[in-house]
Amino acid sequence: MSNQHSLVGSKIKSIRETKKLSLEEIAERSGLSNDQIIAIENNENLPSLGPLIKIARALGVRLGTFMDDNDAIGPVVCRAKDREQETSISFSNGTTDARKHMEYHPLAKQKAGRHMEPFIVDIQPSEEKEFISSAHEGEEFIFVMQGEIEIDYGKEKYTLKEGDSIYYDSIVKHHIHGAEGKAAKIMAIVYIPF
Repeated sequence: MSNQHSLVGSKIKSIRETKKLSLEEIAERSGLSNDQIIAIENNENLPSLGPLIKIARALGVRLGTFMDDNDAIGPVVCRAKDREQETSISFSNGTTDARKHMEYHPLAKQKAGRHMEPFIVDIQPSEEKEFISSAHEGEEFIFVMQGEIEIDYGKEKYTLKEGDSIYYDSIVKHHIHGAEGKAAKIMAIVYIPF
């Protein structure tokens, strides 16, 4: 796991200020509170993917903009040896005592104009039993590379083991975590219509 973390808060703040948008405008457009946005911008809160997608929409940018996009028009190759060394992005699991739950390693951050966000995700073990689900527009595909995960999806719970996959509409409230406090590694592809 990379020990470098890309804190997206400062990038969000920079984009917001460049576009001359107030905290209040972003809060209104995203449905988040001013306090939530301030905490995210100050890198005090590691949000789940749902709030980041809402902020991206409120700013009029793609989610990938927070992940150091470049402008490669053609194919983008991400070598395994480079992926772990590059900056990763961490998200919280919605609990106050756990600052980090998932570490995302972007696989196509140099690809311009993309509509999918592919990641390798390291899921840290957690003893939590209650999780805060999130929802956003789009679809997600999850493939379990190592370990075992649980996905709370609406009122259902799915357990996936190594080699299993799931494809779902992300507009339904969902949460991904390691099964029974175990670590896991997944490939996640998130499609977000813009």
